[in-house]
Amino acid sequence: MPAGIPHLNDRIALVTGASRGIGRAIALALAGAGAALAVNYRQREAEAAHVVAQIESAGGRAIAVRADVSAADEVAHMIDEVEKRLGVIDVLVNNAGTGTVCDIDALTEAEFDRTLAVNLKSAFLCTQAVLPGMRARRWGRIVNLSSAAARGGGLVGVHYNASKAGVEGLTRGYAARVARDGITVNAVAPGPIDTEMAAPLKASNVAERLPVGRLGEADEVAQAVLMVTGNAFVTGQTIAVNGGVNFI
Repeated sequence: MPAGIPHLNDRIALVTGASRGIGRAIALALAGAGAALAVNYRQREAEAAHVVAQIESAGGRAIAVRADVSAADEVAHMIDEVEKRLGVIDVLVNNAGTGTVCDIDALTEAEFDRTLAVNLKSAFLCTQAVLPGMRARRWGRIVNLSSAAARGGGLVGVHYNASKAGVEGLTRGYAARVARDGITVNAVAPGPIDTEMAAPLKASNVAERLPVGRLGEADEVAQAVLMVTGNAFVTGQTIAVNGGVNFI
């Protein structure tokens, strides 16, 4: 296996929101490192099945598992299904998210609550669900997807800023408490990435304002996830993948 890619043979990984975009790239990257993959989706069943097919065609193991990860009962059912079909979860990537562009004058309480539930509460629910098994085995890797908006003004809205800043706080809090159990918890914070969710950013020509002069690629985010997954001495950190839009 090439240098810099972790050896994840016999490891089970769950990636939430993995049917498309960054989540899909992360799932494929982890599978390429040897992990068996649980590909979580909420609505896009056909796209999740396609990710599974890609992994299987390359000789890997994968399943698609539907769940709204902002709902505790659905998370519990998802974890149970993954453990029955693949095994206990060693690597959790909390990628599921939402980012509806909304100015402060139009932002509603319902949209604020929904954004925090999908982007932040889901990471809490999934982490709580997998920690007992990781602690028992004294090995685990948890990676939370943050955003450049966690530490900047951002382009989506204050609801998104708040949710992603919360993700980084959650990351540091867990990291401090489970490191002695052999578990690392890190965040990866993408800037503008060329995915379906980035359509509003393309319309505003944000790429021209980045130091690198282009949007990032989903595979570049996946590379950062692989890096922290393979390093047992990096924990509680936020890895910026943002083309120089800010410096953490």
